[in-house]
Amino acid sequence: MASDKTGPLHDEEMKAEMQGELKADRATRAEEERDMEPSGEDQPEVSRAPDEALHGGTPPGMSQDDVEVRSDLARHLGLAAFPGDRVVVLDTLRENNAPDRLIDMASGLPEGREFQNVQDVVRALGLGVEDRRT
Repeated sequence: MASDKTGPLHDEEMKAEMQGELKADRATRAEEERDMEPSGEDQPEVSRAPDEALHGGTPPGMSQDDVEVRSDLARHLGLAAFPGDRVVVLDTLRENNAPDRLIDMASGLPEGREFQNVQDVVRALGLGVEDRRT
């Protein structure tokens, strides 16, 4: 019985062919007839949320800056810092070459408190946290 799957070797080949287009975030073909065409004039407009308004990418209770700081902290702290106190958080940030602004912020963490995760650190810094009640 035949399978629809292409196999690992062919998958890698296809992936290599697509790398330029994926990295460029646009078509890279010299043959324009192979590019996708936009919707025609007689076709309806495409909407990502046809029956409702789109909302921003920030969770309720957080600003865009809060999301970015939380993301940066998570990237530079990883899982190894938890559970940990102020000293562990600061040491981990320094070891992972975190930006000075994150180290300065973490310097304001209360001493003697153990943090279980990045959310605890963000909350202790007084930044907005995700409100899951809505």
